[in-house]
Amino acid sequence: MQIKIERIYTKPADLDGYRILVDRVWPRGISKVDAHLDTWAKTIGPSTPLRKWFNHEDAKYPEFKQRYLNELATNPDLADFKQLVKTHLTTQNIILLYGAKNEQHNQAVVLKELLEQA
Repeated sequence: MQIKIERIYTKPADLDGYRILVDRVWPRGISKVDAHLDTWAKTIGPSTPLRKWFNHEDAKYPEFKQRYLNELATNPDLADFKQLVKTHLTTQNIILLYGAKNEQHNQAVVLKELLEQA
């Protein structure tokens, strides 16, 4: 089994995994039915001040990544999130969903790297 990332606005070709939204804010224009979510891990998403500072600017991504990892290191929900992922990975893929337009520079990419290192 593997961890995948996918933009929530992309219609899933198939529902081949446990789908987790990792945005703190619900994505605009997506109904909860259309999202096909299993879990919304909103407390795992970047804080509002960090998200607003980053503003999805590519040049800020390295610093965003470090700041986000620092937030995660002190996030009391991270251990439960990691356990959820570990539990479901034994039987199915994990799909980390995000709303950002940039597919290379977003929190799901950071989370995927973090989870794969654990």
